[in-house]
Amino acid sequence: MRIDPAQHGWMTAPETVAVMAALGEARFVGGAVRNALLGQNVVDIDIAVPMPPTEALIRLTAKDIKVVETGMDHGTVTAIAGHHAFEITSLRRDVETDGRHAKVVFTDDWAEDAMRRDFTINAMYATADGEIFDYATGVEDLIAGRVRFMGDAATRIAEDYLRVLRLFRFHAWYGKGDMDAQGLRAAAQAKDKLKTLSGERVAKELLRLLEAANPAPVLRVMAATGILPEVLPEALQLPRLEHLIEIDADNMLPRDGVLRLAAMLDSSEGAHAASDRLKLSNADRTRLEQALSGERITAGLSAQGARRLLYRIGVARFRDKVMLQWAGAPRAAGALPWRMLLEMAANWQRPRFPLTGRDVMQAGVAEGPEVGRILAQVEDWWVGGDFAADEGACRDRLAQVIAQGPR
Repeated sequence: MRIDPAQHGWMTAPETVAVMAALGEARFVGGAVRNALLGQNVVDIDIAVPMPPTEALIRLTAKDIKVVETGMDHGTVTAIAGHHAFEITSLRRDVETDGRHAKVVFTDDWAEDAMRRDFTINAMYATADGEIFDYATGVEDLIAGRVRFMGDAATRIAEDYLRVLRLFRFHAWYGKGDMDAQGLRAAAQAKDKLKTLSGERVAKELLRLLEAANPAPVLRVMAATGILPEVLPEALQLPRLEHLIEIDADNMLPRDGVLRLAAMLDSSEGAHAASDRLKLSNADRTRLEQALSGERITAGLSAQGARRLLYRIGVARFRDKVMLQWAGAPRAAGALPWRMLLEMAANWQRPRFPLTGRDVMQAGVAEGPEVGRILAQVEDWWVGGDFAADEGACRDRLAQVIAQGPR
């Protein structure tokens, strides 16, 4: 089997050609080869070379290609050509592992390098002209939808315990039917080792898993084997997630890992605990907690009520809440009201409140907390009137509020 470069622009792009030519004997490896064989989009281009990283660096810089020394000890450099980054890794074998880190030595043996990779479908290589080198059953497994470890599953997992989660992630993306029994058994036996991994690494795998077209069956298996509680011990709402997955598919919506994680979690308290454990970014942490707390949105929300809420919480938070409430609603309730709310959010242009604190002070209120209180009271009145009042009407209302005195 071959990959036809003419059918894959990433292979014939000038930047790719320049990097491969500079390296000499080099092959594409991993996800780029796998996705190309499936006819899927290739984003990350990884390259393997039968030389130490220092030699790869010398060859690239000799051709004026920028190189970043991203992981020299583990044999990895990153070439920057044009607007593309190419991760280039020397062939290697592990000499010592502890389930999180590995000590490696470099080799020029392609089959030896293949044997240390995680799954057969990730252990395929391709030359610049598309010739495939498969040192196990990668092509066969890819076509059949089998996600299997290279060699002994328990051994591969012991080299890096993150592979417990990667097994489920790759099956969610590329697998068909039941999961590989040997791999599943080895993953279940190593589940307690997940606590030794950094939260950031676990979160990255979990979110990628959730971005699969339908991760629900895999998550059910993770729950049944006791692996999911190791990652998310909080109370979970898998039925709500399953409904959200259906909504995404039916409405051709993007698969949002963070939103799907929110759908799984039961409460803002659960979101807080999960965020701490997974070491989520501040943005993702805030998004999770806000999506699961505060205002509830119903399918019967009026247009005026929706505009009021959009003004108060913003489009992104409003949309998250609509999606979660829709996912939690009975399927028989119908999709039209929820779609209308999403459409309203997509077309929302936030009106500008015509007054500022300076206007309040110019009306005779001394600088201080009273300015903010009065301004907020006028703004609430303006919002309650569906933003219809113009600047003059707002100034009249301001005068009335001032005249009424403190409350």
